[in-house]
Amino acid sequence: MRFTFLLCTCLLTTACTETELFEQAPIHCVDPFVGTGGHGHTYPGAALPFGMVQLSPDTRLDGWDGCSGYHFSDDVIYGFSHTHLSGTGVSDYGDILFMPARGEVNFNNGHESGPDDGYGSRFRKSKENATPGFYTVYLEDPEIEVELTASLRAGVQRYTSAHGNFHVIVDLEHRDELLDHGLNLSSDGELTGFRISRSWAKRQHVYFATQFSRPVKRIEYFPPENPTKAALHFESAYELTIKTGISAVSAKNAKANREAEVFGHDFTEVHKRARKQWIEQLGKIEVTGGKPGARKVFYTALYHTMLAPNIFNDINGEYRGIDGKVHRADHNVYTVFSLWDTFRALHPLFHIIERERTEDFLKTFLLHFEQGGRLPVWELAGNETDCMIGYHSIPVIADAYAKGIRGFDTERMLKAMISAAEEDHFGLAAYRKYGFIPASEEPESVSKTLEYAYDDACIAAFAAMIGDSAVHREYSERAQHYRNLFDPKTKFFRARMNGGWFSPFDPAEVNFNYTEANAWQYSAFVPHDIEGLAKLHGGYEALEEHLDRMFSASSKMAGREQADITGLIGQYAHGNEPSHHMAYLYNYTGSPWKTQEMVARIADELYSTDPDGLSGNEDCGQMSAWYVLSAMGFYPVNPGSDEYAIGTPLFDQTIIRLENGKTFTITASNGVKTGPYIRSATLNEGNYPNSYIRHGDIAAGGSLIFKAIDRAREHLRPGLLSGRRQCPDRPTARRQKLPHRALAGI
Repeated sequence: MRFTFLLCTCLLTTACTETELFEQAPIHCVDPFVGTGGHGHTYPGAALPFGMVQLSPDTRLDGWDGCSGYHFSDDVIYGFSHTHLSGTGVSDYGDILFMPARGEVNFNNGHESGPDDGYGSRFRKSKENATPGFYTVYLEDPEIEVELTASLRAGVQRYTSAHGNFHVIVDLEHRDELLDHGLNLSSDGELTGFRISRSWAKRQHVYFATQFSRPVKRIEYFPPENPTKAALHFESAYELTIKTGISAVSAKNAKANREAEVFGHDFTEVHKRARKQWIEQLGKIEVTGGKPGARKVFYTALYHTMLAPNIFNDINGEYRGIDGKVHRADHNVYTVFSLWDTFRALHPLFHIIERERTEDFLKTFLLHFEQGGRLPVWELAGNETDCMIGYHSIPVIADAYAKGIRGFDTERMLKAMISAAEEDHFGLAAYRKYGFIPASEEPESVSKTLEYAYDDACIAAFAAMIGDSAVHREYSERAQHYRNLFDPKTKFFRARMNGGWFSPFDPAEVNFNYTEANAWQYSAFVPHDIEGLAKLHGGYEALEEHLDRMFSASSKMAGREQADITGLIGQYAHGNEPSHHMAYLYNYTGSPWKTQEMVARIADELYSTDPDGLSGNEDCGQMSAWYVLSAMGFYPVNPGSDEYAIGTPLFDQTIIRLENGKTFTITASNGVKTGPYIRSATLNEGNYPNSYIRHGDIAAGGSLIFKAIDRAREHLRPGLLSGRRQCPDRPTARRQKLPHRALAGI
């Protein structure tokens, strides 16, 4: 059985033994194997927070569940490569693969013919372990123990064998289509090279420079005339340490990255430094109490939120821009922006605990605009993939600005935002012309119309905040385009075609009018104007009844197969992002106790400590960010505003350590085991009757205390946080006429 740290069930009090306290430290609550099973698409290998290197084993070279290169159900490792994606739905990365082997050199990886006819090796789960910044496995076939750790821009491997005489395979052909490459062993034994490949990113550059702890005795190249692979032999090596720096710019920069970060440090020292950085990162939020196993779920989720975006500039400031050219920046530049997923919760979480880093994200957005003429949509390794829909860098910008992150050129940013909205691709021309996208002109027309309307509301919000009233008015009107696809008869957003509705209509049908979803799962995507949505339904009571039907409906789907629609409660699909805000909408209808109930249910049923403990793709941290924020007791229904809808805390106490030196503490005064329902709340010792909390209240530091109750034991009396229909101060989406004003907080 794979070794994992056990969590003691006691609270962090003097009643705990010293060993129990040690095992409850956040880093020991992280299990990197969570999400590597099922459809989570995560990897277990070594990385630093937001690091360029993700040094991890590759067990799967193709297929949807091979997107990260690893799946928990596999039992063969093909090697250890230096780049991996966390939880995406499309494959890429897996660059610069190393693999120790014994006996006659075989350049075949064994993927097609089996590990007996290749350098791949069998392994056992009982001899595999991972913690933040560290991974180890025992390879059965060459009988070699492999250990991995990393700095920001370099990976360090240690191979140990009781028998010696092993060689190391380097494979540049691994996974993606190879466009260009190079391999060279210098006279002093340094291996350098590059790999330009095509997959999801159309032209990805990775350069590397590798130093070995022992002299290279000889090298074999394959094929000899233009090698893409090599086998390196060493003198009776019983232990070998391999240090590899990478870069998107040059092998020279890759070497400089390696020298700056791991020169003079052995494997143990690099691992020690990685561990220290993870301890500091995970310490940004401290949770105590909660149900058994909840802390492990929480800190594993927090860990996953810190794996992307990834730093992309070298130690000298150089990076490869979206234009394919080499540039230099005076700030950190990042890559891997899965914005259709991450604008919803991951970036709002960063706007609380990663504010300095967020400024660099936003400056990176501007670099994309300056070099490529567009804000990022789904950027990967200096390439715009145009994956997914909308222009969702915009809500990230508006949300950051609304929450006081303003260290960037606002006029330039507004120009970039408007430019994104005025493009003519992906149905935008029709959207502007008709106020919606006809199904005959563009696939996924309903989802695109709804998401463009929301993004436009964020442009209006940002314009209002910086004082541009003309842009504010124009995009406020565009933000209302969502109304044009609402069918008053069925109460769903439907595709329009040839002057009428696309028919026949079944809200459970998955078809090409929606993005990875059906009509149920897009039926409430109007985060900027929930009051307007309620009016379309006939009032808040009718909207609430719609939500009730969604959560209680049959989970049976119709139409085409869509692997992303998972984690179902009724027709709510937690395994994919369009549903993520829906449980919080009961706050707006005046029944926040239903939000509390449903949030607790989702957290309990759809997250666990197992390898398949995620109900869908991790999606670069979004799935985990939902849990982290919800576990603290609030969630950003409307990114771009300064408000969070209150849910229910999953821990007895949560302490957020802010970058301004202050702390914000959320407490369940009589323990979360009492029940998920909130009787009352106090903010900084004053009665707090609202079903939302503003960002400024958190940033100022202080204390939010909830009194939790068990509805089965205590009748819910009328009251805002626990009673139905008592909602005198709903979150700001109630301002239907000017939804942009809610976003701007004015």
